[in-house]
Amino acid sequence: MTSTTVFVSGANGYIAQHIIKQLLGKNYNVIGSVRSQSKGEDLASLVNHSNFSYVVIPSIGDKDAFYDVLQSHPEITIFLHTASPVTFEIDDVERDLLRPAIDGTINALAAIKKHAPQIERVVITSSGGAVFGFNNYFNRGTIHTEESWNPISYEESKSGDAVNGYFGSKKYAELAALEFVETEKPNFDVSFVTPVYNFGPQAYEVKDKSKLNFSAEVVNTVLKFKKEDSIPEFGNIFADVRDVAHAHIVAFESKESKGKRLLVASDNFTFDSIAHIINKHFPNVQIPQGDLSKNEAIYEQMVQKYDNSRTNEILGFDLISLEQSIIDTVGQLLA
Repeated sequence: MTSTTVFVSGANGYIAQHIIKQLLGKNYNVIGSVRSQSKGEDLASLVNHSNFSYVVIPSIGDKDAFYDVLQSHPEITIFLHTASPVTFEIDDVERDLLRPAIDGTINALAAIKKHAPQIERVVITSSGGAVFGFNNYFNRGTIHTEESWNPISYEESKSGDAVNGYFGSKKYAELAALEFVETEKPNFDVSFVTPVYNFGPQAYEVKDKSKLNFSAEVVNTVLKFKKEDSIPEFGNIFADVRDVAHAHIVAFESKESKGKRLLVASDNFTFDSIAHIINKHFPNVQIPQGDLSKNEAIYEQMVQKYDNSRTNEILGFDLISLEQSIIDTVGQLLA
């Protein structure tokens, strides 16, 4: 049994809730940050555990956003920074995506260095968007690894659409963290978890199924197809959210993960493969069958190649399959 206290920023997020659930299952104490009192109360009622508490941080972009919680809770020895904007409904890419992600990361690291010398491990949630070059930078011939970077420039991120802005926000938040460690030489180690599309059930009860996160909504999209619909050609790379959460814990528990980037990815998917799995296991759901013969052509056009064997060696556990992830996701959505 451990008495270690872990801080989780952005605690009501899809990945963060699974992290919290797994941490509590391992007897860690958890303090999570949320943006409002009402969000904190909702989360506390879902978690319903004596080892969980929350603090309200309205904006992680504020320079002193994390000062109070770190000064008030010297028992915190692990800091998991999962908070970062994941939205495509914005007015200004730099203001609404790039700066919050970058500033929030630097504010967290600066606050830890100044007010929490007892913290030795920091884990930052990034994204496969920082690793893979999409849109104009799609390159099927390149095998991406933990060392790969999306080649998008800051100017392209800032002046492009929200998707480019999101990819840029993840890349430049990571780079800002690396620069902070290089220049400030803090006494803590920083690791990164860079997941791709996340499927899998929500960690706790889903009160409003109309407001799923961006990745989980992919599965919901397939569920909404009509039997007579033609399935659009779409594919990408997937990891189950429970594995991504588990990777965050390995990232601070493991010596091998210090300073490393963990690229958490399990398999490729298409709308057709998701539809095929749903039809196989939920025969009463009236959606198109899903044509697996289309997959290879879709992969050639849309899905990057990758090798994350170094990550899998550090993680040391078997990843959840696409089929099981879809079964669990759909089972919860239909419940």
